[in-house]
Amino acid sequence: MRYSEPIKTASPLLQELHLRTPAPCVPAILFLLAILFSPSLHAEAKPWPIRAVVIATFEVGKDTGDFPGEFQFWVEREHLTEIIDFPGGVHPLRTNPEHTILGMVSGTTLVNATASMMALGLDPRFDLSHAYLLINGIAGVDPHSASIGSAAWANYVVNDVARAIDPREAPATWPYGIFPNGASAPKPATLPKADWMRSNLYPLNPKLAAWAFAQTKDLKLGDDPTVAEFRKGFTGYPNAQRPPFVLMGDTFASDYYWHGKIMTQYAEDWVKLYTEGKGTFVMTEMEDAGFMNAIERLDKMHRVDSNRVLVLRTGSNYSMQQPGHDAVESVTAPYIGTRLALESAWLCGSTVLHNLLTHWDTTYSQIPGN
Repeated sequence: MRYSEPIKTASPLLQELHLRTPAPCVPAILFLLAILFSPSLHAEAKPWPIRAVVIATFEVGKDTGDFPGEFQFWVEREHLTEIIDFPGGVHPLRTNPEHTILGMVSGTTLVNATASMMALGLDPRFDLSHAYLLINGIAGVDPHSASIGSAAWANYVVNDVARAIDPREAPATWPYGIFPNGASAPKPATLPKADWMRSNLYPLNPKLAAWAFAQTKDLKLGDDPTVAEFRKGFTGYPNAQRPPFVLMGDTFASDYYWHGKIMTQYAEDWVKLYTEGKGTFVMTEMEDAGFMNAIERLDKMHRVDSNRVLVLRTGSNYSMQQPGHDAVESVTAPYIGTRLALESAWLCGSTVLHNLLTHWDTTYSQIPGN
């Protein structure tokens, strides 16, 4: 090539530089080209190999130092000191200095849970292929099963895609006005077989859930004198009157913030129906089916492993009123168990998290209990 010929490069700037540079400077230009097109200069940063993701749904104020939401204890006690911008989410992410634990606040309700989980799973900055996903938050607890402050590990997440009519227009024999799509009444003998029915049932890895329960079942959860006094009012519900404890129990997701004795009966029936009698309704919440739908899709894309998901919910309030009280009074009353539920969530969740991370040489490739 003669020095008078233009350099054939994709950069007009470099062409201009060559045309205006005397021939003796060509070695300098070649040196500049070598730097600009160096693979190391343009190589993308390697994704962080995340070991565990803690998923909370809300924070009240700041991440540290004030009244806690679901995220604060994790930030403070697991030293999630580094803040990471999260354009696809509703709240910045947090990580520890080792970049092994990632914390996310999803936002409440199903739509926020789904969108935030997809945004995190597709974020190229993180390798979540071997990460354990701990969905961790407070919920309404069924007094038939447990008490405020109790913690339940789920085998199933159930959703509420349904038909509904006002119960005042329902046949007198109906217990409520909600029933499955494809059915003609509540509590059908069998469910219609259709692809969209999958959105109402998300089975979790039962062996991993059982392992997590085994790590935490003997933990002494905290208590609160105000909550203890409130429990006494649930006469006829022995599990509701117990001090907080750990159990296996399933979650029911809904964008309706429902409440009351009749709706609790509906949730109990609905979970039994969709799990074919294998599941037990314990916790009512507004996000878990959204998380699971996103995780199911991300698994197919090899972005996450759905067998590494744990759902832990803790009771901050009962899903129905005390005997002798009405549902409106109950649903509008301030929660008295939020702090207690948050403490139980962190204690149980961190116990499992620390076990997973301490034994990462084996839990990286071998899911506990499997």
